[in-house]
Amino acid sequence: MRQKSTAPGHGGKRRGKRSPGRPRSEQARVAILRSTLHILIEHGFSGLAIEDVSARAGVGKATVYRWWPTKGELIADAFASSTTRKLRFPDTGSVNTDMSRQMRQLVKILCSRRGRIVSAILAAGQSDKSVIAAFRERFLKPRRREAYETLQRGIRRGELRKHVDLDLLLDSLYGPIYMRFLIQHDRLTADFVDHLCALVLGAVRPSRAPSQTRKPQR
Repeated sequence: MRQKSTAPGHGGKRRGKRSPGRPRSEQARVAILRSTLHILIEHGFSGLAIEDVSARAGVGKATVYRWWPTKGELIADAFASSTTRKLRFPDTGSVNTDMSRQMRQLVKILCSRRGRIVSAILAAGQSDKSVIAAFRERFLKPRRREAYETLQRGIRRGELRKHVDLDLLLDSLYGPIYMRFLIQHDRLTADFVDHLCALVLGAVRPSRAPSQTRKPQR
C-alpha cells in the first residue's frame, strides 16, 4: 500500500517560511501613495488622475478605489504618510521646546516641494468640500490629538494654566504659520516659530500666587 506524499506539488501543504518583505497588499498601498505624491508634485491637483496613479504604481484602478473612494482621501493619505514621522511631537520635558521643534518641522515641509500639495489641497477645498474634509480628518486631526497630549503634559508639569482652552491655544500657534504660508506677506523661518511660541505660550503661563509676589512684611 502506497503512502500519500505530503511533498509540495502532491496535495500536501507547503511548510516553508514566508518569503521576506512586505505583504503584497502593503506593497501596493505604499506604491499607490508614493505614486500619488510624485504626480501631485509634478502636475498638481488638477493634473492628478487615478488612471495615472494606478499605472505608475503597477496596480489596477479598482485597487485604488477600493482603499480610497475619493481623490481627496487619496491625496490626504499620501501627504500624511510622507510627513507623519517628521511631524511627531518630542517629549523633552519642556512644552515650549516640544511645540517649537514640531512647528519648525511643519515650516520645513511647507517650504519644501510638499508645500505645493498643501496649497493644492486648500485651493481645491474651496470648491470641493470633500477634499478639505479628507485633509482635516486624515492629516490635521491626528496631528492635533498629538498636540493635545503635548500641551496636557505641559499643564501637568505646571508650565501652562490648568483650564486653558487647548483648541484656541493651538489655533493661535498654528494659525500664523498657515497665514504666512498662504498670504506670503512675510517669511516662514525658525526664528519666527521660536518667537511665536514664546509669545503664545508665554501668555498662558500660570500666574504667581500672591504669597510669592508680595514682599514679606516686617
